[in-house]
Amino acid sequence: MTTARNVLTPEALSMMEVIGRTGSFAAAARELGKVPSALTYNVRQLEDALDVLLFDRGSRQARFTAAGEELLNEGLRLLEQMEAVASRVKRVATGWETQLTLAVDGVISRLTVFELCEAFYALQPDGAQSGPGTRLRLRTEVLAGTWEALVRGQADLAIGVGIERTLPVGIQMQPLGALPFVFAVAPHHPLAQIDGVIDDTELLRHRAVAVADSAQHFAPLTVNLLPGQDVLTVASMQAKIEAQIRCMGCGFIPEPLAREHIAAGRLVVRQVQRPAPVARMGYAWRTGQAHGSRHAGLGEALKWWLAQLESPATRLALLERHSGLMQLGLD
Repeated sequence: MTTARNVLTPEALSMMEVIGRTGSFAAAARELGKVPSALTYNVRQLEDALDVLLFDRGSRQARFTAAGEELLNEGLRLLEQMEAVASRVKRVATGWETQLTLAVDGVISRLTVFELCEAFYALQPDGAQSGPGTRLRLRTEVLAGTWEALVRGQADLAIGVGIERTLPVGIQMQPLGALPFVFAVAPHHPLAQIDGVIDDTELLRHRAVAVADSAQHFAPLTVNLLPGQDVLTVASMQAKIEAQIRCMGCGFIPEPLAREHIAAGRLVVRQVQRPAPVARMGYAWRTGQAHGSRHAGLGEALKWWLAQLESPATRLALLERHSGLMQLGLD
């Protein structure tokens, strides 16, 4: 007799993930290397064992029922836990994690992050010819979302978190540096014509551009918005800059990210009544231990990244280097 335990295998959960991601049985069958009829049979086996319908038979697309959505979400969580177990087993055996996930805030230099990734893949531990064997997974987060990814176990290392917070047990943090902001608008924006200090009453008449917090469970942060102000919300700091260059709104931008646009005349800086914010940022990692030294019990991959972050030049580049002008020295 087929039971739920027998059919809820990693393969079945992966099948559900592929169907959900591709949006159709035909596309999922191609990705899995199966004929559509075989995939349909596997789905029906799963439904029979669970005694539920996982897909809406009245839809031409692979549309999940409520039960199917629940299985998909829980299945993804279980698959992540299985990968975490495999990573811990490998770390015990070799010291190198199977996978290392980095949550990187959107204001951090992507150039520097990718150079660090290149240097990591170039490692040859114990004579290995193809790198350390640890898969890197990069997540781009915004505001509280970066911290949430770390605290909820979705990331091993978070780069670009606010340092003014209480640390939970099993998480350690070090300062990254200060990130100053400037108030900038397009040169043809009405606020660009004002030479003096712009007060809040005047700002309220103009649309602001804000970046949406990527946190899903923690309370999202709202920064430097006036009550009642019209707001255009975008998904990233790069999109915010683009919107302000196009004169779609105004707002504070990290000075290193705005620097080249200001130099090129695409943005102009104006003084406002409220003080320009300075974000004091850090990097934090999961230790899995309540006490002990900062690097005790960590995998070799995480220790390598932490060693790079101990370099003042690397920390500065992560905050400042957005145009490829600075050189990054790596150990």
